[in-house]
This record gives sequence, C-alpha cells and structure tokens, in this order.
Amino acid sequence: MIEAMACGCPVIAMRRGSVPEVMDDGVTGFVVDNVDEAVAACFRLHEIDRKRVRAQFEKRFTSRRMAEDYVNLYRRLIAARQPRYKQWQTE
Repeated sequence: MIEAMACGCPVIAMRRGSVPEVMDDGVTGFVVDNVDEAVAACFRLHEIDRKRVRAQFEKRFTSRRMAEDYVNLYRRLIAARQPRYKQWQTE
C-alpha cells in the first residue's frame, strides 16, 4: 500500500490487518469489506486525486518522517527510565 501511495497510485484494499491504519478511505483509495465492494471501487478510482495520495504519503510515510518518529519514541522511553533526582532528595 505504502509503495503504491508513494507513486500517487490509489489503493483498493480489504479491511484487514493494518489497512485501516495505513489507508485514508476516500483519500488514498478505498477500504472495502468484500469482492463486490472492491469491484465497485474500481469504477470510483477517478474520484481519487493522485497528487493528494502522494501528499498523504509525504505526510505520513517518508523515511525521514518515520526516522523522526522513532527518535522521538526512543527519547520518550529513555526519559521515562531516567531516575528523578528530586524524588531521591525527598526520600
């Protein structure tokens, strides 16, 4: 899904696994529940703006964005494990 979105290609995907978290239904493609809905979605692909698909990829899935998210997560985890000096003083 992400590779297709990087190319500005709309995606039609079944609502399973990570699909609801990765896809923006009606923006980056269509999230469907069965084959009939997938077929119907094929006829609606013209509704999806390919530039907007690429923009969503840029906003959420570039390597820079994901690396920044990991760094922020690691910082929060490290900060949570740091002893609190002031707590030691009062005990």
